[in-house]
Amino acid sequence: MKAFKNILVIGVALLGLTQVLVHGADFPIKDKQVTLIVPFAAGGPTDRVARDLSEAMRKALGVPVVVENDAGGPGGLIGASKLVRSAPDGYTLLVHHIAMGIFPSLVKNLPFKVDTDFEYLGMINDVPMTLIGKPQLPVSTYKELKAWVAQNKGQINLANAGLASASQLCGMLWQATIQVDMATVPYKGTAPAMTDLIGGQVDLMCDQTTSTTSQIEAKKVKAFGVTTLKRLTTPALKDLATLDEQGEKGFNVTIWHGLYGPKGMPADVVQKLNAALKASLKDPEFVKKQEGLGAVVITDKRSDPAEHKRFVLSEVTRWAPVIKGAAVYAD
Repeated sequence: MKAFKNILVIGVALLGLTQVLVHGADFPIKDKQVTLIVPFAAGGPTDRVARDLSEAMRKALGVPVVVENDAGGPGGLIGASKLVRSAPDGYTLLVHHIAMGIFPSLVKNLPFKVDTDFEYLGMINDVPMTLIGKPQLPVSTYKELKAWVAQNKGQINLANAGLASASQLCGMLWQATIQVDMATVPYKGTAPAMTDLIGGQVDLMCDQTTSTTSQIEAKKVKAFGVTTLKRLTTPALKDLATLDEQGEKGFNVTIWHGLYGPKGMPADVVQKLNAALKASLKDPEFVKKQEGLGAVVITDKRSDPAEHKRFVLSEVTRWAPVIKGAAVYAD
């Protein structure tokens, strides 16, 4: 009887393995859809990237690709955790940003390991940041802004989209650069933070061009600089000086996005998804939409899974001292 049970267990395990291998070979099945988890609210910058990508990947894969918003937790922790718990069959993926590189430093009881619990499928884009202010500010240039900040220490507030958001990281680095601490106002997403900035309830914010370009173009906010070392080519931002050329030497922050699957996906599924991603990165419509928002679509080796992983782990090292210095942690 014991031997029979052992044979039965082995048989079930082999059957499961066979199903996974067959499933991987047939991926994607035509009557199934691929879901892109976005760990932030709809309408935010990562959501916009994912929705543009979903259309390009639909064409590349030949099956529906839908976006599912699972917001919550520091840096989109809830959505990332959901991806880790999902079946490794290629039908549930995650679009996430720079928070993947700061989770280990930020979250004390992280429910997953960034280096081992994900399949890295390739990077999507680099998104520059812009330092912007409410339209009621009594200054118009970065030089005037720095002087105003110095004169009003303790009275200025800096909005962000929440703990471990791109805007919080940029804001922390800018405060450290100019050596002025400000009252930070965290929101549950970029959209409400932007609404209050436009309305004058908060003073400043540093956020992604995917969220700020249209507001700058419409003159709903004041723009003081971009966070890249070179000026952008986006029509609405091409005349906006970098913070580096305005005196903050070496200031360089871009918020990247990558595509991930749960650990354990069949190798051929990983290969097919990476091929679909690379095709999407060359899709003219996708590239046009991203460039219109100031984002730079990845064309280098970071679109490969191995190089994507190497880059993210280098970001873990880069941001660790910044997080430690700001003493910002989450349980």
